Amino acid sequence: MLDIKPADQVTFDCLSMGEIMLRLDPGDGRVHTARNFAAWEGGGEYNVTRGLRRCFGKRTGVITAFADNPVGRLIEDFILQGGVDTRFIQWKDYDGIGREVRNGLNFTERGYGIRGAVGCPDRANTAASQMKPSDYDWDDIFGKQGARWFHTGGIFAALSESAAETTIAACEAAKKHGTIVSYDLNYRPSLWNAIGGQDKAQEVNREIAKNVDVMIGNEEDFTACLGFEVEGVDENIRGINVDAFKAMIDTAVKEFPNFKATATTLREVHTATDNDWGAICWHDGEFYESNEYPHLEIFDRVGGGDSFASGFIYGFLEHNDPGKAINYGAAHGALAMTTPGDTSMASVSEVEKVMGGGGARVVR
Repeated sequence: MLDIKPADQVTFDCLSMGEIMLRLDPGDGRVHTARNFAAWEGGGEYNVTRGLRRCFGKRTGVITAFADNPVGRLIEDFILQGGVDTRFIQWKDYDGIGREVRNGLNFTERGYGIRGAVGCPDRANTAASQMKPSDYDWDDIFGKQGARWFHTGGIFAALSESAAETTIAACEAAKKHGTIVSYDLNYRPSLWNAIGGQDKAQEVNREIAKNVDVMIGNEEDFTACLGFEVEGVDENIRGINVDAFKAMIDTAVKEFPNFKATATTLREVHTATDNDWGAICWHDGEFYESNEYPHLEIFDRVGGGDSFASGFIYGFLEHNDPGKAINYGAAHGALAMTTPGDTSMASVSEVEKVMGGGGARVVR
């Protein structure tokens, strides 16, 4: 069991920190031929707390920053519709053209069949990338107001030198005040290349890892971000090498004994719209695998891993049970990929129905 604060002692069940972008979705078409886009909000770290609020009813907030212009206010409106607390959003003065600060855009195709999903982010010089440790009163956030859980990840940490420093400071403060810290390694070479590449990724992530209780990522993330190597393991038929993940965790927890749990999704991609799906976690020396979802039909895969993380966190917050947590995570991630946008449209009753083996017959 994790040592999680009682809900009545804190303001928030979970806080997340990261960049939130405006997603522009061409629907069934392609970005380069689109004439209309649907607008959504999305961000790897934010999607987790949004799912915890809208699907699971938990009290959540987000730590981020926006340029104060109509695009930033549109993203804020999406956040408010999702029920996520906005008190920790910082608003930066906008110069009229985005020379000094701007908001991130993410053009994203869903993919179909043999055509994979495609993302085209436009996020340089954003307000979130300019966040620095001194922008926030961490003792107020994690001490006076308080949170049971704090979630952030490698996408935000890779945005800039100051974002990396902010991630380290926030994790240290959360740990100092007894908040459970989870971190999604989520390695993106295109982001780290601008601030030092894989060497910098490992330097930053190994510093962050010292204060992480729950580490999320597959064996490739652990290798790229933390420098662990595991050789001589056979390929697994489900796409993620389960044996490699187990061996990696055995190595990781020896170096980082502060890890209380680790988790990853298991995905084999047959086509963009046909994936085998599941998840595995480690906790207190034991491995737990979720129910399997073979040939899951995908409508929009973006955010599936984040919705997995929110269900996984809910399983610990609500039940403090790794077996339940991994199944909440896998079921919630599966459902999130049946609807458009980065964030979940599922309800907790739907998640529990899927966990229990419920089918897709019409509900009347």
